[in-house]
Amino acid sequence: MTALREPARPAGPSDARRAWRSLARRGASPTSRLLVGLVVASVAIAGAILVWPDTVPLMSFTVPLLLASLLLGPRHLPWFVVFLLVMLMLALTGQAEISTRTVIAVAILFLLAFITLLTSFRRSRLGVAGALGESMLVDLRDRILAQGSIPVLPDGWYVESALRSAGGTPFAGDFVVTSGARAADRLDVAVVDVSGKGEQAGTRALLLSGAFGGLLTALAPADFLGAANRYLMRQDWAEGFATAVHLSLDLTTGDYEVRTAGHPPAVHLTAGSGRWTVRETEGPILGLLDDADFEVARGRLGRGDALLLYTDGMVETPTRDIGLGIDRLLGQAERLLRGEFDGGAARLVDALGSHNDDRALLLVHRR
Repeated sequence: MTALREPARPAGPSDARRAWRSLARRGASPTSRLLVGLVVASVAIAGAILVWPDTVPLMSFTVPLLLASLLLGPRHLPWFVVFLLVMLMLALTGQAEISTRTVIAVAILFLLAFITLLTSFRRSRLGVAGALGESMLVDLRDRILAQGSIPVLPDGWYVESALRSAGGTPFAGDFVVTSGARAADRLDVAVVDVSGKGEQAGTRALLLSGAFGGLLTALAPADFLGAANRYLMRQDWAEGFATAVHLSLDLTTGDYEVRTAGHPPAVHLTAGSGRWTVRETEGPILGLLDDADFEVARGRLGRGDALLLYTDGMVETPTRDIGLGIDRLLGQAERLLRGEFDGGAARLVDALGSHNDDRALLLVHRR
């Protein structure tokens, strides 16, 4: 027996509502909802100008244009700008007369739309909206700072780092990286100065901080600078060199090893005599020579002793030799750290160096 099918009934308003609810349940992407909202706002502004031409100004279109520039990605932004200009031309049809003020307003809106399109084309290399791109940069900056966070140390040890970038921006070519909690009785830390300064060196510093953090954690202290040098050589950057100072400290005995790669030397305060000693070591700049050897300086931090690692921005200026800068650093350290080491790294960085160069300093004190 052949089953009889019920004839299909025509679709009505209830079917359309059910289809709309089904789409809503499945959900549109946030970008699509935002785009729809901006389109609706643009249409509403155009309608308001047509109804109340003497009350609603043409410059009201700058609000959705600004929001689109901040929130829409480069795939949707150009089409929305074109749509907005169409709405603008539609709104002009409701003007009783085209005055000089109206012409100027339209010219300004077209100029803003042109600037927005140029910005969109530049963002197309990244593929994200302006606000999202900024949040990604902030996240990267936070990650580079996290690489230099000091792990929890045993009682009797105080370690502090301070960083200031050229121009006061959050991105710098100087950074501090630590080995984290690889071993409870050892601290490995490196202070690195990437070629360039400020935002120009910030991207290379972001990349190197992650790579150097992994090398510092995975390798023996004697192998770190050699591996970092080989890593930089493989990058083949036009301006791809860096200097570094590496400290490996035994937190039980206070014994330490310091190695430098084209970097200013570490300085050691002996509490018994109150004298600062420069720990000179030799080593080529990272990223210039394939086979490089890095000398080691060994010592021991006793009770009350301190050690300073720093970048050349702390001791070198266009008008001052690095040797004189180290002497000035030692003088300021003797004055600012006398009897109070807490917060000493920040005090030294604020008091010394050139504000036109990145500055970084690490203070290690055995209480």
